[in-house]
Amino acid sequence: MSTSTLIAIIVAAVVVVVALSLTLTLLARRRHLRDRFGPEYERTVEEKGGALAAERELRAREQRHDRLDIKELPAERRRQYTDEWTTVQENFVDRPDGSVAEADELVSRLMSERGYPTDGYGRQLSHLSVEHAGTLDHYRSAHDVKVRSADGRATTEELRGAMVHYRALFTELLTDERNR
Repeated sequence: MSTSTLIAIIVAAVVVVVALSLTLTLLARRRHLRDRFGPEYERTVEEKGGALAAERELRAREQRHDRLDIKELPAERRRQYTDEWTTVQENFVDRPDGSVAEADELVSRLMSERGYPTDGYGRQLSHLSVEHAGTLDHYRSAHDVKVRSADGRATTEELRGAMVHYRALFTELLTDERNR
C-alpha cells in the first residue's frame, strides 16, 4: 500500500471520527435540553421554527438563569406565604375574580423574593422555564384566565381552574419541590 493511500485512509477515518463525535455531542446536548425543559422544549421548537433556533434560545435561558441569585426561603417565610395562600383560597367563594388576581400577585411576590425577575410576563416565563418547566403550562393557563377575568370574560369554573394552576406553581416555588 502506498503512503498516499495510507494517508487518505487515515484522513478519511479521522473525518468520520470527528463527524461522529460532533453528532454525538449535539445529540447529548439536545437530550439534556429535552430532559431539562420537558414540554417547554417542544413549545420553543414550535415558536422558533426549528430545533437549532430553539436550542440556542434554551441555552441562552440557562445562561441568564445561572446569573440569578435564586434562594430558598426560610421556614418562617414559607409559613407566612402558606397562610397568605390559604386566605386567598378562602376568599375565592365570595370573590373568585379578585382571588385569581391575588393569587397572581402572591406568586409574583414569591418569585421576586426567591430571586426571579418579575418585570414582564414573558421574562418570568423565560426564567421559570429553566427550573420549573413542568409547571410552566399551569402558569400560562392561570395567567390567561387572569387576563380574561380582568375584562369580565372568564367563567367561575375557569377561575377555579386558574386557582388550581396557580397553586401548582406556588407549591413548587415555595417548597423548591423540583429538587426533591
